[in-house]
Amino acid sequence: MKLLFDQNISHRIVEKVSLQFPESVHVLEIGLDNASDTAIWDYARQEGFAIVSKDSDFHQRSFVYGHPPKFIWVKKGNCSTEEILSILLRHHEEILAFGKDTTSSFLVFE
Repeated sequence: MKLLFDQNISHRIVEKVSLQFPESVHVLEIGLDNASDTAIWDYARQEGFAIVSKDSDFHQRSFVYGHPPKFIWVKKGNCSTEEILSILLRHHEEILAFGKDTTSSFLVFE
């Protein structure tokens, strides 16, 4: 499962999850660091990414539009990159299953 990390998550996380989630990227790497949520959503849908963000706006968008793309909401407020990394690695199998689930649009980690 390819993850697209939103601006509110450090770009340094991409290298740290590269073994578990190959081909993942950060919006900074693809020139979308100042893009609108719509542009990020459209890119993720077209390129087969699941969006990972701390932004509740994507959660609302997933209700309205469904998937693709899938959305993973890290609902932790102000937390470190290491905390987000820990969540993603701890829930690796769950995230992969979510990627294959044809009915679910979002996954929330608090």
